[in-house]
Amino acid sequence: MSVLVVIPARYASTRYPGKPLVALTGADGQKRTLIERSWRAATAVNGTDRVVVATDDDRIRDAAEAFGAEVVMTSEDCRNGTERCAEAHAALGGGYEIVVNLQGDAPLTPHWFVEDLVAGLRAAPEAEIATPVLRCSGGMLADLLADRRAGRVGGTTAVFGHERNALYFSKEVIPFTSKSYGTDEPSPVFHHVGVYAYRPDALAAYPGWPTGPLETLEGLEQLRFLEQGRRVLCVEVEARGRQFWELNNPEDVPRLESMMAQMRLS
Repeated sequence: MSVLVVIPARYASTRYPGKPLVALTGADGQKRTLIERSWRAATAVNGTDRVVVATDDDRIRDAAEAFGAEVVMTSEDCRNGTERCAEAHAALGGGYEIVVNLQGDAPLTPHWFVEDLVAGLRAAPEAEIATPVLRCSGGMLADLLADRRAGRVGGTTAVFGHERNALYFSKEVIPFTSKSYGTDEPSPVFHHVGVYAYRPDALAAYPGWPTGPLETLEGLEQLRFLEQGRRVLCVEVEARGRQFWELNNPEDVPRLESMMAQMRLS
């Protein structure tokens, strides 16, 4: 199956304006913007046919083209990354069998997260969209809980049934557990990795669906699929010793830089 990877990026983020152009220092001391690091993560994925940055901002376009990315300009009317991916896929003429949304705030996404995601969607023909979930260690769970106690909107968590169909996604830490977990001990909480793989028909239909109350409250685009009664497949991925975190707030910059230093990622 042909696979298109789209990296949606917008400048006017409510929580963190200009986020795609924030510079992150790697283990080699070199600074690269968030959008470049996300593009590098996307181009490291095996089995893809094309990688594009989708944006409505000339500053992001210029920065992306400067490091060699292909850019698709999209409208300012896109309400989220999924709508921007749908517009980009249409602008490219369609024809791809799977479209991957690798959001521009996840530069630490290992290539096997996306490879396993695509394989999971291929193996489940009844699913219209798939997304990765990563079991939290006690340390990761503690970081999520610390963000919530501090009033920060950090990572997203996911709950799903025995067939891996998503039941809900939330910026709260779910499910609740009263137990304490060691730093490296597995917990029952799953961190939702902000990557999606769509079948093109479902992606094309998405912008025409109304924004539901849950999507509005949580600010999570994938909830529109659930509110429309669509199946969202959760594909569990393995960290393989890698740390993972998205850049959601300015406070995450030193956290990501520390992780890159520890993992020796330039």
